[in-house]
Amino acid sequence: MMRALKAIVAGSLLLCGAAGAAPGAQVKELDPVHVNAMRNPEVKKYKAILAGLDTFDKFHKLSPAVEKLEFRLSPRGKDAMPEPLAVRLAGDDGFRLPLALDANMRFVVPRSEAALDAKSELELNRKRRAYRIEPDIRTPGLGANQRRLGDLRLECKVMIAIGKEEMPLWGVILVNGILFTTDWCSFFGDEKDGVYEGVKKDAHFGYRAGRPLTRALLVEANRSALLRIDGETFEVPIGNSTWSDDAIVELSFDEPLTGTAAGTPRTAP
Repeated sequence: MMRALKAIVAGSLLLCGAAGAAPGAQVKELDPVHVNAMRNPEVKKYKAILAGLDTFDKFHKLSPAVEKLEFRLSPRGKDAMPEPLAVRLAGDDGFRLPLALDANMRFVVPRSEAALDAKSELELNRKRRAYRIEPDIRTPGLGANQRRLGDLRLECKVMIAIGKEEMPLWGVILVNGILFTTDWCSFFGDEKDGVYEGVKKDAHFGYRAGRPLTRALLVEANRSALLRIDGETFEVPIGNSTWSDDAIVELSFDEPLTGTAAGTPRTAP
């Protein structure tokens, strides 16, 4: 039952990208021939992106040291296209706004009345489902193998806000009814020892680490708890208020980790 429930929620979250780019990032204009000729290019509604931006601002206190909402592209499989990755906002009446990608495939989407009026979409020059477009929220100064719980909670809220905007109303009502709440993130890891239709409510929210895991440990002061892992995914009780936003998830990998937190693949549901 828990797997089915999590599948319903996870399947309903259709991610998109959002918000300004890092210094030194390059703007790559999409080639109209490649994009328009491609069947089912990867696109996300700008209106849904704005819902994510609004949610980031509303719950910014979860990650006060993070200045802006960034999104990251991550391949779902082998990317055989020779053309470089490029992303833009495209809408009615020829509206085009190329966005900047940094070296780690992160980008930001600005607030734009013109983009909204043009009913724009975030457009990637790859076929649909070739890449994930996911929020990437990381407090500065953490190790490459560390994730702050407040960051993960905010990622969940942003992702769900975007997903709700892209879902039909009946889908939102359905999930609200299944979870008995409109705050879907709070369902996962509730400290109350509740039971959902005869099944203990121990559903945790899954995040991808970008590489195979051997262990995930949630740590705060002299308290720690092992988290469930499955391949590259670790599951976090983000709705459990007994853990503060400053609690840290420490990840261990099959192979030694190199680089910095800013350069490692993000995790997301």
